[in-house]
Amino acid sequence: MSLIDPRAIIEPGAKLADDVQVGPWSIVGANVEVGEGTVIGPHVVLRGPTIIGKQNRIYQFSTVGEDTPDLKYKGELTRLVIGDHNVIREGVTIHRGTVQDRSETTIGDHNLLMAYVHIGHDSVIGNHCILVNNTALAGHVHVDDWAILSGYTLVHQFCRIGAHSFSGMGTAIGKDVPAYVTVFGNPAEARSMNFEGLRRRGFSSDAIHALRRAYKVVYRQGLTVDQALAELEDAALAFPEVAVFRDSIISSTRGITR
Repeated sequence: MSLIDPRAIIEPGAKLADDVQVGPWSIVGANVEVGEGTVIGPHVVLRGPTIIGKQNRIYQFSTVGEDTPDLKYKGELTRLVIGDHNVIREGVTIHRGTVQDRSETTIGDHNLLMAYVHIGHDSVIGNHCILVNNTALAGHVHVDDWAILSGYTLVHQFCRIGAHSFSGMGTAIGKDVPAYVTVFGNPAEARSMNFEGLRRRGFSSDAIHALRRAYKVVYRQGLTVDQALAELEDAALAFPEVAVFRDSIISSTRGITR
């Protein structure tokens, strides 16, 4: 029995591993590569150049690897790269890159993109991230590992979302979110750190306590960012987790959410 529904359209040039499943009325374009064990549901559109790894699941009505609507895009050869073990739910849209930035949009491994998520051109999603329904990322957004963006989160272009961070429902993010930080509101404001998430992921009580102190230095003592970074130097040497928090602030180009 064929794993590709006869009502699907597989364009010449597409490369599918032998066990890839494709549902009815889906379109797999030329220059699309799909790895082992990936399941493509009905009514999915895959455009290329796109490389999709192993054991992914793409649900109905998603459009993956389409041209970006960014006005500076003039049809240049850019691509989308998706890793392994991702779940892409209904109606998700993911656009390829632009030559003005990376020429590539990148999705890592073990991510969950819930219904109607949008990922704009040149964005980079790490590993183990969750983007909840209707979250939208403009172009050039970076989301680091284990971040969770709740439903209807909006992220401005060029923002960076730090590792293990969390946004509340309906948050509008216009500045960088440091690692571990929880943000809410429109515009987004820092409220705390994602301590519950850190406990679930096995962070030690000492590391969490150090991060709690570090958060207070940055957000509760009325210091400038430079003053706070100086205060965190010793803690960053003692705790790698604090070093990640501090480094995510140092590397910010848009300023951090406060």
